[in-house]
Amino acid sequence: VRVVESGGGLVPAGGSLRLSCVASGDTVCISTMTWYRQGPGREREKVASITLGGTTNYEDSVKGRFTISRDDARNTLYLQMNSLKPEDTASYYCYADFKSYCGLDVMFYWGKGTLVTVSS
Repeated sequence: VRVVESGGGLVPAGGSLRLSCVASGDTVCISTMTWYRQGPGREREKVASITLGGTTNYEDSVKGRFTISRDDARNTLYLQMNSLKPEDTASYYCYADFKSYCGLDVMFYWGKGTLVTVSS
């Protein structure tokens, strides 16, 4: 499975962006999808995840500001980001977990990410 992230850009603090991640390949194997981010000089961290059933989970610093959603008919994952802060500045990446019955035959390839820069 390959993914392509888009939607990043430069926004002022308090602004909003909507990120998208389009998956291709063995998309029928995809289960939970996750957004990660990596800021300058920082480790990659989990931002939010969503299961096939729509259950969501958020990192504490983004709760109430970010919303993750998915459109499986379009093989697309979204991240709506509101009330952005300078500390949200990072490259954002999406990741897909696979259903167990797909076994080891399916590979995941990270995308290039999309850069979000929030100015103060």
